[in-house]
Parts: sequence; structure tokens; C-alpha cells
Amino acid sequence: MSPATAPRDDPRTTRLLAVDAATGRIDTGTVADLARLLQPGDLLVCNDAATLPAALRGHTAGGAAVEVRLAGERPDGTFGAVLFGDGDWRMRTEDRPPPPRLALGARLQFDGLGAEVAAVDAGSPRLVGLRFDRGEEELWRALYAAGRPVQYSYLRQPLRIWDVQTPFAARPWAVEPPSAALPLSFELLLQLRRRGVLFARVTHAAGLSSTGDPALDARLPFAERFEVPAATVRAVAAARQRGGRVVAVGTTVARALESAAAAGTLVATSGWTGLRLGAGTTRAVVDGILTGIHEQDSSHFALLTAFAPRELLLAANACAEAAGFLLHEFGDAMLLLGTPVPRPRDDRALVAGGDGRAMMPGCASPPPPSSAPLPSPHSAPPAPAPAATPARAQPPAPRSRARSRSATARTSPAGTPTCRPRTAAPRCRRRSWSATACWSATASPRAT
Repeated sequence: MSPATAPRDDPRTTRLLAVDAATGRIDTGTVADLARLLQPGDLLVCNDAATLPAALRGHTAGGAAVEVRLAGERPDGTFGAVLFGDGDWRMRTEDRPPPPRLALGARLQFDGLGAEVAAVDAGSPRLVGLRFDRGEEELWRALYAAGRPVQYSYLRQPLRIWDVQTPFAARPWAVEPPSAALPLSFELLLQLRRRGVLFARVTHAAGLSSTGDPALDARLPFAERFEVPAATVRAVAAARQRGGRVVAVGTTVARALESAAAAGTLVATSGWTGLRLGAGTTRAVVDGILTGIHEQDSSHFALLTAFAPRELLLAANACAEAAGFLLHEFGDAMLLLGTPVPRPRDDRALVAGGDGRAMMPGCASPPPPSSAPLPSPHSAPPAPAPAATPARAQPPAPRSRARSRSATARTSPAGTPTCRPRTAAPRCRRRSWSATACWSATASPRAT
């Protein structure tokens, strides 16, 4: 698949791959179809981290050119950073020359901002800790004056700081955008809210996605700062009681929520997490995830195996490639509804906290009755109303089925249609809601 080479002028043009792990169904449509795929009572949890201009060009005390890409703030107040040699974003990260080797105490100078090397990683001298020479308020001003957004060589033009902000951007914690939310226009958020989809927030410092060093890339994601507020804990409890699903907007949200439930109970918490989700993970909170289209050798793709079998994800990528979907932060989107999170007989046992409503700028409060005007995003939340929403039946458990990736679309001996990657496009069917059904792992073929 090809990468998207620029930010979208209109996020509504983002295409959507809908994957249901319980039924094995894969559909293609547009991001507007979220208003059909998400149900009243579902909870959409977003990351409200703003994206820093985290790439800094400077030089050592000896005059050697160096680029620093911040990897996020550390508990001791220093910033993790990855060093690059001379060059810029137009050169592939793996082709950049090595940076000068820096010792503890070495000084770096940027445009109006200085830093000292406070730590050097034992595994790679390119990963360091930096202590800047400014206090907190002055540091933010200096970073925004000297830095620029982190970007990669597949983009065709320099990014502006507003290109990497989501509709929820608030605290400047992220060093790359929490890009799963970039396709969510305010128009679409309003449609979801009117449908009865609820919203909550976490803050997670989205980190670097690539360093150009295979050894460092294998360690991604680095430990990242996160916060899950009490309001979100209450919102998850309320969604559970209504029978709604918890859908994370991006891998950072999934990691934050599952980190806050590491002991088996979701609690309001903050700190740093190095949690990696994958095929062996038992999810405690998140039922589904809205994310981008990820290459199969990436850490993001590995995380998705916590929601669906790898074979299903490979089939989904094959359908996305055949349909011309685009990769990376400005590319197309995928809604992956995972196998259901196990529910105890009393759902409140999963969550420390009672019923409640989570608020966030631009995406606030459950929808009022249809006769009432929608409140401003900056207004106080309406008083809770004891609305009773019947619980939705859980989808059937998925069936495991091994598949070869070398043949074209065909019917298995059990009568199961499959969609397998090859040079020709997989056989697809039109859906009544204008999406295209590409694959089914368990259901029999439907008449068009």
C-alpha cells in the first residue's frame, strides 16, 4: 500500500475499513459510516493530547550538526530524545548519517534554546535524556519557536503545527499526532452525538513511530506518559450498564485504558506505561478500536492482534490494498470491533466508580432529548437522566480457520468465502449502505 503524502483538505474523504472479529466480516466505506456502525450507548474514548513541534535542529559545542526528535517527557523532568545526523525529513530515517556520539554533560544548542545530555541509553547512544535550560513556561515558548512537527520522507511538503492537531487537542504531551482522530470532523462528531454515541477522554503522550534504527524500532513504543481521569472511569461504567461498547480512538487510548486496568479493575490513574498489547493480551476494557491502516511488520499492527486474529487482519489489509487505501498518519481508517471483552455478572466489578458522564472540549456530554437544543461544548453538562437502554446481545464467538495467502478469492470446502491477497483485486459485494463487503470468515455468502 502507498502512504498518504499530505494532510487531507477534507477529513470526510477518509475511507473506512470496518472489520468485525466476531463474524469475520470486512467492509469498505467512508468515515461517515461510523454513524451507522456505532450504536446508541457506545462510548468513544479519545486522546486529547496536543502534538508538540518535537523535531529540533541544532549543533554540538564542537559545531557538528544534529537533529533531535523528542520521545516524550520522563518522570524526572528530562525529555527522552532520539538523535539523528545531518539531513532533514526529506531523507529516509534509515538513510540518515549517524549523529555525533555524545557523552553525559554534553551541550546541544538549538535556535534560542540549549540542552544538556542527562542520560545515555545503555543499548543505543542515539537514545538520550535531555535537560533543557529553561523553566516550564519559558520552555514551552522556546520549543514552539524552535521546533517543527516530526515528519517523514513520504510527505511532499513541510508540515505546519496545525496539520498535526486533532479536534480534541489540549495538553501538549504528544510528539507525533494521535492520528486516529484526524478523520473525525466536528460534523461527524455531532452526527455521532445525535445518534446517542457518548464520548470520554484520556491523555496519552503519543510517541515516535520510527527511528531508522532497527534495534531501537524493535523497542517501540517507549514508555509514554498517560492519564485516565475519574470522569472516564465513570463513563466506562455507565456504558457497561447500558450494554454499550467501549471503542478506543487510536492505539494510545487502548494502551492507556488497559494500563489503568492492569490489576483487573479500571481506576483513575496517571503515570508512564510501557504496556504492549498483542495476541496474548486479555483485554479488560476496550471492545474495539478506530485506527489507521498499518503495515504488518509494525508495532501498531502487532497491537491489533489483541482484538482479532492475525489471519483476519492480513485479509483486511489485502482488501484495503485492493481498494487503494492509504497508509500512515494522514491515510485511511479502520474500525476494528474485537471479540467481546468478558463481562462479569455485575459489570460494576470491572470499573472502580459508579455511573457518570465524561466531558471533553468539542465533544461533550451525552445527547440531550431531541426536543432540546444541543449545548455548547463549553457549557456545563446537563443533569443526568435515568435513561434505560436495553443491553445489546453479544455477537457470536469467532471461529478459528487457517488460510493460505497465495490463492485468489474462492469458497472453502466448508462453504466459507475468503478474500486472499494477490495481484488481482479480491471479489467484493455491494452493501445497501454504500460500503463494499470484501470478506467473511463465518457467514454464508449473501445475495447482492
